[in-house]
Amino acid sequence: MRIRFGHSPDPDDAFMFYAIARNKIWCDPFVIDHVIEEIEKLNQRAMKGELEVTAISMHAYAYCVDKYRLLSSGASIGDGYGPILVSKKNFSSSALQGKRIAIPGKLTTAYLVLKLFSDGWIEEFLPFDQIIPALQSGKVDAGLLIHEGQITYSELGLQKIIDLGVWWKEKTGLPLPLGVDVIRKDIPPDLAESFDRLFRSCIQYSLDHREEAIDYALKFGRGLEKKKVDRFIGMYVNQDTLNYGEKGKEAIRRLFSEAEKKNLIPAGVVPEFVGEEVLSKR
Repeated sequence: MRIRFGHSPDPDDAFMFYAIARNKIWCDPFVIDHVIEEIEKLNQRAMKGELEVTAISMHAYAYCVDKYRLLSSGASIGDGYGPILVSKKNFSSSALQGKRIAIPGKLTTAYLVLKLFSDGWIEEFLPFDQIIPALQSGKVDAGLLIHEGQITYSELGLQKIIDLGVWWKEKTGLPLPLGVDVIRKDIPPDLAESFDRLFRSCIQYSLDHREEAIDYALKFGRGLEKKKVDRFIGMYVNQDTLNYGEKGKEAIRRLFSEAEKKNLIPAGVVPEFVGEEVLSKR
C-alpha cells in the first residue's frame, strides 16, 4: 500500500523519519512517499484530507477530526516547555493589549494556546522563519516562536515574555500537545494499526541510533550547530513521542475542552485514536 506521509522540514521530524528515509527498517506492506512541507501547509492539506498520513498541529486536528485518526506515536509534546512569546523590547505578559504579534499560522497549536492565555492583541500571520526578522526590523511588537527559535532567540537579542508550555503546565499540571501524526479514516483499521507500529519502530530506531540519526537531521537544521540540533530533538522526540499514553490523551482532551469553552474551536470535538474506541469528550 502506498502511503504519502507529510512531515515538516525540521530536524525533529527528520530525526523521526531517519530509519524510513535511509531504509534502515523493513516497511512492508507499505511504500512510503515523503511529502516535506512547512507545518501550516500540511495543516491546510489535512483540511482537505489530501494525504494518507501527515504531521499536523494539534489545533488543526480539531478541524479535520472527521477525516483522520490520531496515531499513538510521533507526537511533539512539551512537558513544561513549548512555544515562546518574545520581543525586542522588554515588556510583561500583562501588557499585550494592543500589541502587534507575529503568529506562525492560524492553525498552529501555538496560536491556539496564546489565545487561551490572553486576548486583545493584534495578530500578524507570518511564515515561522519570517517572525524573527519581523521582530528585529520593528514590524511587530512580539513574536510567537516555534521550532528552533525557541532555543536561539536570546542569542539574537530577543527577550522572553512567556513560555506557553510553562504556563500550560502551571494551569493544568499536564504536558502541552503541540504536534501529532494522523492517519486517514479510509485506511482499514488493521492497516492503520500496522502503520502505527511501523512508525513507532522507526522512531525507536532513531532513539537507539541517536548519533547517526542526528547527523541525518542536521541537513534540516537550517544552519543550527549539532549541539543545538541535539538539544532541540531531545525536547520533542522522546518516550512521549513513542507513545503519549493516557497522560498525553488527557492533555489533548483538556486542550480541546479549554479551547471549546472560549469558542476557539468547533463544539464537540472528540479525538479518535488508532486502535481504540471513540473516547468520550470529557
